[in-house]
Formats: sequence, C-alpha cells, structure tokens
Amino acid sequence: MDVTNAKSQMRKGMLEYCILLLLKRQAAYASDIIQQLKEADLLVVEGTLYPLLTRLKKDGLLAYEWQESTQGPPRKYYCLTDSGHQFLNELDKAWGEIERTVSLLKGIQATTMS
Repeated sequence: MDVTNAKSQMRKGMLEYCILLLLKRQAAYASDIIQQLKEADLLVVEGTLYPLLTRLKKDGLLAYEWQESTQGPPRKYYCLTDSGHQFLNELDKAWGEIERTVSLLKGIQATTMS
C-alpha cells in the first residue's frame, strides 16, 4: 500500500487551518503564503491556494486589501476577519482534540506492542 495518497489527504485536511494560522500573524500576499508553507514542508501550488483563499473570503473568514508593490502591479494581501479569528479559535480547539486522540491511540499502540 502506498502511503503517498494518505499523506496527501492529511495535508489537504489541514491546509485551511495552516493558512489561517499564518494569516493570524500578519497579512500576506499569496506567494508569501506559499513560501511560508513550503518552509514548513507543506508544499502547495497556486492552483490549490487561490481557490481556497477565494472560498475563505466568500465565507467571510478572510478579507484583502491592495498594496502597492515595488516589483510590479499592486498586490492583494489577505488577512483574517473577526469571523476568521473566531473560526481559527474553533479550529485550534478541534486540532487539540485530534492531537490528544492521536497521542492517546499512539500510547495505546506503544503499550500493546511492548
């Protein structure tokens, strides 16, 4: 069995959460988001990111503003809305629950294998 597909599905499931975490720190341009995710070993392409940013904006979790650029046309910088901050808080709680569950199960697995 190939683990690649399972890893891909796990990444997709947490991508939204990771993007919101990045934007909690500061507003960012799409290519900056891609770069920060890449630095965290979460590879994302523009074809995946832009539809997700559009959906998050449509859902009221993100807003954007145009900022002038020294390297060409103005750039769209994304930031969290108040609803986005609230949603991220809920995702933080959900992540904590998932993390506890996996840790518990890994502990059970380690105990039964000993």
